[in-house]
Amino acid sequence: MRSMKVADYMNRYPLQFTRSMPIEEAVALLVQAQQTGGPVVDEHGTVIGFLSEQDCLAAMLKDTYHKEQTANVEDCMHGDVLTVNSDMAILDLAQQLGNQKPKLYPVLNYAGTLVGVISRTDILRAIDLHLKDSYQNR
Repeated sequence: MRSMKVADYMNRYPLQFTRSMPIEEAVALLVQAQQTGGPVVDEHGTVIGFLSEQDCLAAMLKDTYHKEQTANVEDCMHGDVLTVNSDMAILDLAQQLGNQKPKLYPVLNYAGTLVGVISRTDILRAIDLHLKDSYQNR
């Protein structure tokens, strides 16, 4: 099971946001893609934050109250982002989930560049596939 790597089960085409993107544009992308969030990257592909549905909802409610749209992604994102390496074992990540709250982790290569995201659902799918293979080999 240690041979199962994050890179094998991650989403290689995640939503990405820039700090200057208007929040309404970010919300439209989230809704269209039916994703719960995504990394905020700089011009070099370095992860500088994370934007979630919850962050967007808070901004949209505030903007609705004030009747103006002024927020951008940088105003709403979280700066502290828990990331994982693409070479990390799925089992190690699954064990780490017990201590952390994120539902979606940006995946970085060894150069620190974003190469994908992995969700709890992706991790469950990987473990389930492994268990099914084990049962069929009995």
